[in-house]
Amino acid sequence: MEIKEKIILDMLTTDSVSVLKQQYITVDGTDIRVGENVRNAFMNTQTERELLRVKLPDEFYNAVIAVWGNSPSVAEPSAE
Repeated sequence: MEIKEKIILDMLTTDSVSVLKQQYITVDGTDIRVGENVRNAFMNTQTERELLRVKLPDEFYNAVIAVWGNSPSVAEPSAE
């Protein structure tokens, strides 16, 4: 039995994206979700663009960057 991961890009705007990851197994041709949903939000900052690059497969990363463009649209949070 092989566990497969589904990735859903949700609420994708020029400033942010929510990434939902779900794991499934296939039993008798039917996908059955196993485990909990994992959802992470990313802002269009330089740091989070780099993090997104590491966390997502190329096709999902490229889809986000197609909307976000070549440069960040959100300033890095200031350290207080």
